Amino acid sequence: MTTTLADVLPSLGYAAPPRFHPAVWPLTTHSDEEGRLCIGDVPLTDIADEFRTPTYVIDEADFRYRARRYRTALRDAEIVYAGKSLLTVAVARWAREEGLAVDVCSAGELAIALVAGVEPGRIVMHGNAKSHDELRAAVRVGVGRVVLDSCIEIAYLAGLADRPQRVLIRVTPDIDIHGHRAVTTGTTDQKFGFTLDGPQTADAVARVLAQPNLRLIGLHCHIGSQVTDPAHYGEAIRRMIAVMADIRARHGVILTELNIGGGHGIPYLAGGPELDIDELAHVIDDALDVACAVERFPRPLIVVEPGRAISARAGVTLYQVCSVKSRPGGPTFVAVDGGMSDNPRVSLYGAKYTVALANRHSLGERRRVTVVGRHCEAGDEIARNVELPADVHPGDLLAVACTGAYHHSMASNYNMVGRPPLIAVADGRARELVRRETVADLLSRDRG
Repeated sequence: MTTTLADVLPSLGYAAPPRFHPAVWPLTTHSDEEGRLCIGDVPLTDIADEFRTPTYVIDEADFRYRARRYRTALRDAEIVYAGKSLLTVAVARWAREEGLAVDVCSAGELAIALVAGVEPGRIVMHGNAKSHDELRAAVRVGVGRVVLDSCIEIAYLAGLADRPQRVLIRVTPDIDIHGHRAVTTGTTDQKFGFTLDGPQTADAVARVLAQPNLRLIGLHCHIGSQVTDPAHYGEAIRRMIAVMADIRARHGVILTELNIGGGHGIPYLAGGPELDIDELAHVIDDALDVACAVERFPRPLIVVEPGRAISARAGVTLYQVCSVKSRPGGPTFVAVDGGMSDNPRVSLYGAKYTVALANRHSLGERRRVTVVGRHCEAGDEIARNVELPADVHPGDLLAVACTGAYHHSMASNYNMVGRPPLIAVADGRARELVRRETVADLLSRDRG
């Protein structure tokens, strides 16, 4: 039997796998000579010391790299950053500087994009229940497109538009990506858009075309989130081109734009599946070639709306360990100073996360633990059954990967806890993009 160095020094066996898997952690992630986790050449312990915890950290280089990657891989498509995943003035500015348009879903998101200098013509206004005031704001600033989701929106916008407004109609192509209602948006039993089954889409098209100041330029669809098989997008394109051909036959109108949404899957754990955007580019080309040839329809501009796929892996959340509890014959709970108020995705979707010790590198034994939050709910968990060093103790700093999407944007004030700050790191410097919410902030809204 061969004796290896790992047999002589068992602790080396724990150091063998990559400590920070490159598919999950930001591109600039590494550990320094003291074993501390660093991102953007900034030790995360320094960020915790300056800004306290919990804190969101965003790697500007990672965000920009993934934005450029989309423009390179899908060079014939228009890339629109889905702001709902993560949007601040600085983030919108990064997207603008990398040549991306920006998709917004509310008056607040619209305001942020405008303050960041995004040209109104490069803004897409989304949302399935846009208010009269939000549509008025979109018309007033001259957004490039409004995606219409209901008949009342058509009526509202027609009454507000004082000049031609480019619009798309959102259609549900009836594609079920993986049977999970929380992340499937392209089926007929969802709240979004107009269904292909029955007269809904045809009626919406007729209503829009009857309005002199609404200019119908295309269709929009979104099949869901965490899609990893590009074939689903090919099927969506084939179905949507057939609808566009039918609109041409009925109304003599050729739509020139097809927005196939986003929802591109990324790995949250090492080895997890993700959408290959180079493969997606081939699928889009092939599906367009076939569908347009079958329908003898001119090739439309394809628009894609990645959000999570650009922002998620750029983000990390820092927590301080508050306590460690081991149950005899049961689980070990590592409690931290944040939880479901800054990451609701675990309780909402059962999301899984990668967790690492950030303030030191322990080569000792490891054990399975559940990282739990500070809130008064049994379901307040950050990560279940993950490996951490057995000597993890109060005061340690934990980092949770892939938190750049739907964390800052979905944070709440449950238990009247203030939302964390968002700190950008780049080239050895950290800067505060959004400050921590204080008790004074919370009380300022209470009129009692």
